[in-house]
Amino acid sequence: MARVAFLGLGVMGFPMAGHLAAAGHEVTVYNRTAAKAEAWSSRHKGRHATTPRAAAKGAEFVMACVGNDDDLRQVCTGEDGAFAGMAKGAVFVDHTTVSAQVTRELAVVAQAAGLGFVDAPVSGGQAGAENGQLSIMCGGSPEDYASAELVMAAYARICRLMGPSGAGQLTKMCNQIAIAGLMQGLAESLNFAERAGLSIPEVVGVISQGAAGSWQMQNRHASMAEGKYDFGFAVDWMRKDLGICLATANETGASLPVTALVDQFYKDVQGMGGGRWDTSSLIARLRR
Repeated sequence: MARVAFLGLGVMGFPMAGHLAAAGHEVTVYNRTAAKAEAWSSRHKGRHATTPRAAAKGAEFVMACVGNDDDLRQVCTGEDGAFAGMAKGAVFVDHTTVSAQVTRELAVVAQAAGLGFVDAPVSGGQAGAENGQLSIMCGGSPEDYASAELVMAAYARICRLMGPSGAGQLTKMCNQIAIAGLMQGLAESLNFAERAGLSIPEVVGVISQGAAGSWQMQNRHASMAEGKYDFGFAVDWMRKDLGICLATANETGASLPVTALVDQFYKDVQGMGGGRWDTSSLIARLRR
C-alpha cells in the first residue's frame, strides 16, 4: 500500500480516488472547490488538503485529473503546486487529457526536481471511473511506469506504457479521433433508421452482430433513440480534446478531415444548449 495524493475530484477523479482508498492506500485529496474534497473525505477513508502542495507532502504518488493544460500547470507548479510538496523519488501521474506539449514541459520540470512523471490519460468515461474499469494509456520512463502501474490498478481495466513522455497523450488523441467519427456514423445510422420507419432496437439487434458493431452502438443506441444524453463524457470536454487533436495534427502533418467536420457538428450541439450533453448527442442535430 502507498501514500497517495489525488488532485481533482470531478466526475472522474472523485470515484478514482475512492477506488484508491478502497484498495487500502493512504489517500489525501485536493479539489479547487473545497466542498467536494470535504464531501469525498466524509464518504471515504482519507483526508483532504487545502492546496496541491499540502496534499502532495509525504506522498509517494500524486495523481491528477483536472480540466486542461492551464489547470494542470496550476496544480503542478508554483509555491502551492504539487511539485513543491513532493519529495525526491515521488512520482506524479497525470490522468488529465491535455496536450503532449504541456506533458513534456512538466516532465522536464519534474525531472529537474528529482521527481518521476507519467502521463496517463484515461478512457471509459464516468461509468468506467465508477466501476474501476478504465483504459489507461501511459507515457514516461519504464521505471516510473512500473511503480505507478501498481497504484493505477485500483481503477484500471487495462494499463499500458506506450512510449516516452507524451506518448500517453498522443494515444488518447487516437482514441478521441476514432470515437468522433464512430459517433457521427452511429448518429446518422440511427437517424436514417428512424426516418425510414424501421425499429431501432431491431436494426441494432442485427447490425451490432456484424462489422458495424461497437461499444457505442451496444451501450448508447437506446438512450440515443430516446433523446437522452446524460450518460457520460460531455460535449464541451470532447471539443476541448478534439481541439488538441487538430492542433497536434497541424504540427505532425496528419490529415483529420472527418475529425474537423465532427468537431463543427459538436459546435452545433453546443449552440443547441447541449454543451453538457454526452457525446452521443450528435443525433440531436440531425433531428432538427
